[in-house]
Amino acid sequence: MSESNCRVCGKALSDEPLLHYENMPKAAQHFPAQADLASEHGADLTVCQCSACGLVQLSDPPVPYYRDVIRAAAVSQTLKKLKREQFSRLVAQYGLRGKRLIEIGCGKGEFLALWQNLGVQACGLENAETAVTACRAQGLDVTQGYIDSADYRLPGAPYDAFALLMFMEHMPDPNAVLTGIRNNLADDAIGLIEVPNFDMVIENSVFAEFIADHLTYFTRETLAFALQHNGFEVIECTALRDDYVLSAIVRKRRRLDLSNFSGAQEKISGELRKFIDAYPQGSVAIWGASHQALAMISLAKIAGDIKYVVDSAPFKQGRYTPASHLPIVSPDALTATPASALIIMAASYSDEVADIVRERFGTRLPFAILRESGLEVCKSA
Repeated sequence: MSESNCRVCGKALSDEPLLHYENMPKAAQHFPAQADLASEHGADLTVCQCSACGLVQLSDPPVPYYRDVIRAAAVSQTLKKLKREQFSRLVAQYGLRGKRLIEIGCGKGEFLALWQNLGVQACGLENAETAVTACRAQGLDVTQGYIDSADYRLPGAPYDAFALLMFMEHMPDPNAVLTGIRNNLADDAIGLIEVPNFDMVIENSVFAEFIADHLTYFTRETLAFALQHNGFEVIECTALRDDYVLSAIVRKRRRLDLSNFSGAQEKISGELRKFIDAYPQGSVAIWGASHQALAMISLAKIAGDIKYVVDSAPFKQGRYTPASHLPIVSPDALTATPASALIIMAASYSDEVADIVRERFGTRLPFAILRESGLEVCKSA
């Protein structure tokens, strides 16, 4: 059954396919023997693009063995040397020596030993039973499995780092895998993710790149979106191996620490209270009915001591502030029913309002301006 929605963002694929190839290989693995040729046949491939995030992808179903990582029987010595150098830089830069790393889709362990030799506590997850057996025969710590949901639990989690190398393009549901990985990581965990570089394919018109095994075709932009969409910060993304590979270093997205907000709130609330208490109760006005001013009135709990709120926008005048229920009036009210003092909460317009107050009232109306850093008590003229 063909997919009609993007495998990453879920939006509709464009109505018109980018390409349609007929009688293509049904798979890049499991080559038919002579006895199979009579029943073996090709399949059509439909290349589409997401109308929203732009990800290029096949709308066709995955190959039966998409959960298995199948690499060349012998990884070339050149590639091993490049990977050893790459992993060494990563270990040094992010302090991974002695830390716990899991390779998702580790195949027959072609790269696990490289991590271990660099002092990383490396283990793997692989779906293919024969590959798992081969890994264990080498003394590698490998679990059989495939992450198919955000709730998937990896033995030994949480991990400090992970690797996902030339595997994500095979996945029919990359969101489930990426979110599942993220939920098995320690805070600030680092990841190395590599996929074929579709930017290079576009630039060089590599029309033969499409194969049923590869469901998604990532550019730098769409790879970054997919990773960010699933809870990762992209630290860097580079093209490797003659631009054929996109290599991204990511970090599990941190939960923001907003604990300093309460201190800032307490400080400014205290400054507002001190200013207001210097005048008769209920005699101080506020200029500004912006969202920040409305929030500040509630957070500082000063509504019971405010006479009214001034705002120059006619559509706000004659209404009341939400939650605090203070009347909103025009600037003319400062003359008709004077306030004893004024607090200006007009954000980037505060200095402009202050000039208006000085011009109209001179020294008769004391005022203060609420800045990001606190309350600034001003001279009236």
